[in-house]
Amino acid sequence: MQFGIFTVGDVTTDPATGTTPSEHERIKAMVRIALKAEEVGLDVFATGEHHNPPFVPSSPTTMLGHIAAQTSKLILSTSTTLITTNDPVKIAEDFAMLQHLADGRVDLMMGRGNTGPVYPWFGEDIRQGIPLAIEKYALLRRLWREDVVDWEGKFRTPLQGFTSTPRPLDDVPPFVWHGSIRSPEIAEQAAFYGDGFFANHIFWPKEHFQQLIAFYRQRFEHYGHGAADQAIVGLGGQAFIRPKSQDAWTEFRPYFDNAPVYGHGPSLEEFTDQTPLTVGSPQEVIDKTLTFREHFGDYQRQLFLMDHAGLPLKTVLEQLDLLGEHVVPVLRKELDAMRPSHVPDAPTHESLKASKDAALVGSQA
Repeated sequence: MQFGIFTVGDVTTDPATGTTPSEHERIKAMVRIALKAEEVGLDVFATGEHHNPPFVPSSPTTMLGHIAAQTSKLILSTSTTLITTNDPVKIAEDFAMLQHLADGRVDLMMGRGNTGPVYPWFGEDIRQGIPLAIEKYALLRRLWREDVVDWEGKFRTPLQGFTSTPRPLDDVPPFVWHGSIRSPEIAEQAAFYGDGFFANHIFWPKEHFQQLIAFYRQRFEHYGHGAADQAIVGLGGQAFIRPKSQDAWTEFRPYFDNAPVYGHGPSLEEFTDQTPLTVGSPQEVIDKTLTFREHFGDYQRQLFLMDHAGLPLKTVLEQLDLLGEHVVPVLRKELDAMRPSHVPDAPTHESLKASKDAALVGSQA
């Protein structure tokens, strides 16, 4: 079971102090948060991709490459790589380069994003979002798996005799998760290729995502990648932790009430009741996170959103100390003990390379 954090990289005014960080301060803070994630024993750091204010992470691989140079164990990922508006050739090159720099500690999450204007900014039509995601990802897979690619599609110029460089490390492409909050077509795409499916269910009630994940598991089995309960599932989550529950509620409330995404909407009580958001003690975070398995089955990756809504860096680092010391060790032990032996771990570069090498030996026997 992998545990980690993801960031959306928002630049938001701290409602407690009225202070707004500069873009420079926020970018540096995200790097510090990633380093802290490794320090406290988390497995994954994932950054979003945005091209509009008030967000700063427009170049995920630049940031992750910088973090790679300062870490040794942390898996570096994305919480969205915009497959619809990025060129698959550039994605193939950027993430293969990052693989080499990070010695394989890389995977990524494909998504369409939730900002409509980004499509025309990059010359695309939002009405073609699903077809773009399907066609571009099919090309990306070929670029990573074939040394020379001839290709022609609907949404970009053809390729003739093209070789993407550098080639993936050890000839093993990065593992891909497909993220979606509403589209069964994306769950179908993930299942077709035997990739992972990530349900970032932080905004909607669990019943919606239960349907999406059940559909993905069913189709994963249909395509012959394994039993439904062996499908590779990741989940989002949110938490604000203090040793005493009431202190957590008092401190976090102004940040929730003014958050750019859900502020001025449902009350904090309503939101914690209907979504994975947990505000309280470490034990309360543990208890609620353990219910995710009851709702969705055994899964492989749990990411928490911890650094949003204007929370100051000092507070976020304190949150990560609590998460790493008091929450994740218990969750790791409990969830690993409950997981049946036939349910796999999340793929890593090492496990994918071992599978590739074993298949090669088998074909030569």
